[in-house]
Formats: sequence, C-alpha cells, structure tokens
Amino acid sequence: MMRAIAFCGAVLGLALAAASAHAASEFRGAWVASVHNLDWPSKPGLGAERQQAELRAILDRARKLGLNAILLQVRPAADALYASKLEPWSAFLTGTQGEGPGYDPLAFAIREAHARGIELHAWFNPFRAATDAKAALTNGHVSRVHPDWIRRHGSLLWLDPGVPAARDYVLGVVLDVVRRYDIDGVHIDDYFYPYPMKGAGDFADAASWKAHGAASGLSRGDWRRDNINRFVESLYRRVKAEKPAVKVGISPFGIWRPGVPATIEAGLDAYGQLYCDAKLWLERGWCDYLSPQLYWSIEPAKQSFPVLLDWWRAQSKAGRPIWPGIATERIGSARPAGEIAKQIALTRRGTDQPGHIHWNMKALMQDRGGIGDLLRRDVYRASAGAQ
Repeated sequence: MMRAIAFCGAVLGLALAAASAHAASEFRGAWVASVHNLDWPSKPGLGAERQQAELRAILDRARKLGLNAILLQVRPAADALYASKLEPWSAFLTGTQGEGPGYDPLAFAIREAHARGIELHAWFNPFRAATDAKAALTNGHVSRVHPDWIRRHGSLLWLDPGVPAARDYVLGVVLDVVRRYDIDGVHIDDYFYPYPMKGAGDFADAASWKAHGAASGLSRGDWRRDNINRFVESLYRRVKAEKPAVKVGISPFGIWRPGVPATIEAGLDAYGQLYCDAKLWLERGWCDYLSPQLYWSIEPAKQSFPVLLDWWRAQSKAGRPIWPGIATERIGSARPAGEIAKQIALTRRGTDQPGHIHWNMKALMQDRGGIGDLLRRDVYRASAGAQ
C-alpha cells in the first residue's frame, strides 16, 4: 500500500510525459446528470432556447478541456428526456411530468456532441420509478399502468427487479432508444435494488419472491442477485444484437464488498445490499467498459484509489477496460485539483485501454480548484479524439 502511494508522484510525471502515446485511445468522459437538475438543465421550466444554450455550453466546455465523451442522463426515474411513446416527459425539463419542452433534447444533444467530435452515451437509471413517491405522476407513468410492479422504498418508488415483466419493460425502454437514436453508448448506473434508507426497512418484494423466487432453490439474496444478473446479461446481448457498435457501460459502487481487497472498508455492501455482482459481469464480459465509482483519494488505506483500481482491473477476465469514475466534484481544501491529475495518471498505468469519467460536469463548468487549466495545460495536452 505505502509503495503504491509513494509511487503516485512519479507516476504522474511519467504518465503526463507519455500522454501522447495514450491519447489516441483514452476515454475521457463526464457525467451530465438531469436528476434534480444537478447538471442540466439548470432548473426545470426553462424555455427550449435556454435549455439548448446551456447544453451547448456544456459541450463547448467539454471540447475545450479535451473530453471526448458525455454521459447524458436521459432517464432519471421512469421518465424521459427524449421523445418517447413508452414513458412521459421528465419533470426535470419543464417542471411538469408529461409536458414536452418543444424539441427532442436527446436528438439535439447527439447532433451537437457529434459536431464537436464528442461521443454521446445515453445514461439510464434502470429501476428507480420516481424520486418522490408523493409527486404528481401522469396516467401513462409505469406506476399507474403497472402498479403491481411498483414497490415503495422510503420516499422512492421502485420497479421491482424480481418481476420478470418489469425487467423486460426496462429493457424495452433502453432498446427503444438504441433503435431510434444515433447514440454511441448505453450507460446504466448503480440503482439496481435501492440503497438502504433510514426507516425504510428491507425492500418490499414479498409478492415477487413468492411468485418467482421461493421455488427457485436460491436464497432471497441470491435470487435478487440473479434477477440483476439476468437483466445485465440481457441488456448487453440485446443492445449488441441491435447495434454492435454501441458501447454498453456500467458504473457500480466502487467497492464490490467490504474487506475485498483485505485492506478496504465500506459502509455499504453493494453485493449484499444492492445485489450488484459487478465482479461477475466483468468475468462474463457483459459490458464493454466498467466504471466503478472510485470517489476516494489515493492515500487512505481503507478506500485507496490505486488499490481499488488495481483490484477491479484484476477481475476483468474478459479483458474489458476499467474506466473509473473520479470525484472531481469533491475538489476543495482537502482534495486539490492535483489529486484528480494524479488519479488520471494512475488510470494510464499498466493498460493499453486507459480511460476515466468525471463526476460531475458541474465541477468542470465551475473550474473547481483550477481543474480546467490543469487538464488543458498538462493532463489533456494531447488530444484524445473520438473513441
């Protein structure tokens, strides 16, 4: 561990010096979140021209910095930031679910991104049905059409992954976008079964367990993991069957299980609480890239960025690249921009498929801690081009 930490300074210099060698293939992405208007649009209810101007500014900034991919959240919670016959327009666009913005944001984003040499990956939240269980939802929302698929968990509404028809529904939503839009990638985040919430208790899937799991011979936990495994495998195979060139990426929680590797500690067991077995998906090759959310710093032994990065890479038996999520958002007094540069340097070491994704675009728009100048001047001084 200490050797890895001591090595970081030298690694940064070597990696920056060799940037031109990596540039032709390096994936340089940033997440653009629409949920709660975190990145775009800046608030609900803006007119079409203002929304488009904000998105152009994001893409202009991405190109200026040297990024070559944007992961745009197009489905925050069983809603759509694109023209869909399957799900209603998102309230994060207009303030009212089901009310359209007067244009197709995804089609606009793809056109503008490609004009700048930037890939556009459509980012889906797979099983969250509503961010607020008390919010006004349209008659066409899945919670109204198929209430038997929906479970309340704390303040959220959730599509139950234990219902085969619900899994198929989500797959259909994703494949609809793959068929109709010229996207470069499909990206799903870590919302499989919900994160634990204080006072929420266990996920309320007794009905689906009785109907589909109890006779399976699996434990409740293994059955839940099998539901997600089936979904991930089907997603990968069906996207590739539709359009082989479309990349499939997944961004799980950054620690597979507490104590793996041995020095690592975590307050969440993604395997045992989210029922997310990303290690298996890597071994089976059920994604084109994995982006574990490695939002910790380099030095703390309990959540060390290089230790976790090396562990994830070692799990990739099928040769899929690990392009970790990096917490650019956390730049501040305890995490200078130089930490982000060092982490990017580490992602370039020991691989011919380097890449990383910034969480999130807002930090890059704000030039938090001078990160923009550092990226342009040093880290990204050689162009990576399109993937």
